[in-house]
Amino acid sequence: MGSRSPTTAMTIVLGTMSFGEPGTREHPEINTVDQAREVLDVFQSYGHSRLDTARTYGEGTTEGLLADVGWQDRGLRVDTKLFPSAGHPLERGAGYTHSAADVRRGLLDSLKALGADRVETFFLHGPDRKHPFEETLEAVNSLRLEGRFERFGLSNYPSWEVARICEICDKRGWPRPSVYEGHYNVLMRRTEDELFPCLRYYGMSFHVYSPLCSGFLTGQYSRGVKVADIPNLHLRSLWNPLYFDGLDILQAAAKKHSLTLPELCLRWLVHHSNLRQDLGDAILTGAATAQILDSNLQQFEKGPLPDDVVEAVDAAWFTVRAGAPKYWY
Repeated sequence: MGSRSPTTAMTIVLGTMSFGEPGTREHPEINTVDQAREVLDVFQSYGHSRLDTARTYGEGTTEGLLADVGWQDRGLRVDTKLFPSAGHPLERGAGYTHSAADVRRGLLDSLKALGADRVETFFLHGPDRKHPFEETLEAVNSLRLEGRFERFGLSNYPSWEVARICEICDKRGWPRPSVYEGHYNVLMRRTEDELFPCLRYYGMSFHVYSPLCSGFLTGQYSRGVKVADIPNLHLRSLWNPLYFDGLDILQAAAKKHSLTLPELCLRWLVHHSNLRQDLGDAILTGAATAQILDSNLQQFEKGPLPDDVVEAVDAAWFTVRAGAPKYWY
């Protein structure tokens, strides 16, 4: 349904955490088929065709909404993820582990909700250290052999566990994971130290989530906001003076060149970060409304930033890095 080919220098994927039934855990804003259709219309009008979802999003309702809006009929491709949510304080149901039985149950539940026989990529959404990786990976490989997904990925694992998983796969003769989905933006660059080198060594691509730092980089937050008033747990982890000092540096650089803060951040990811289109990297973007999504997609199509803005981004990261949270679970 896309009206043209994409003109971005990086693959753009639509994250769907904002889709789902109202009142569920992530407080999704896109609750109806009509709202979802409007967002997908905007996304596809820029020529993009990849969606990212997860079994845990909307407490299981996000995938169903994507089925209701007819993602397959629209010619879209979907990736999904399985988080080991059983026993998690925020899990209100039985949840899933990464035992062999639950890996199978989780992916089949996703496929049923999506109304599909297979997905593009199946991610392990975070480590389950209560079950041996060998057990989990054998179950993943069995599902791959059944044709349930095209690619296998990891998300929110530390670099040493990525390496361990790849070595287990090599030893057992199973295909390695080929993609990693992680947190990366102008103020969250811990992935550059060890994770990026690890991924490149094992031939894995990187998919960025939270390019605007869970909304911190939208410009709507300031030092005066109390952390108790912030519902987003990712945002709460940034509520320290160092992060607001870094935000000040970015806002000053944006103002100097008449840029919006989101524009600065999104253009940096496309043109100045560690991402590489030729290695299969991609950026996930989500939005509470079709209008916000449209604005973000416009920014992705713009060119590189002025040199002094890139220098300001580096200065902002130097300012905050001592207080930056870890990138893994």
